[in-house]
Amino acid sequence: MKNYKIIVFGTVQGVGFRYTTKAIADNMGIKGIVRNQSDGTVYIEAQGNSLLLSQFISSIKAPKNPFAKVTKIEVSEIPVKTYNDFSVTY
Repeated sequence: MKNYKIIVFGTVQGVGFRYTTKAIADNMGIKGIVRNQSDGTVYIEAQGNSLLLSQFISSIKAPKNPFAKVTKIEVSEIPVKTYNDFSVTY
């Protein structure tokens, strides 16, 4: 089990990106959180096995959301936390 901190850059606020991310996570069984940050990026903590996390990151790089445009993603591993599901936070 791994836990990643993911920062997403681009046109990712005000376009439904967090809810698209939640749908992707729910479909894959990824747990964690997603929230907007004041600098215009989106912050994600995603927890799962390595293969699923790689697939999750690939999916959010090219979301099936015509309004979102991801230009860059930064990923780093963080200590594992306990999540019950994947949720949009504020």
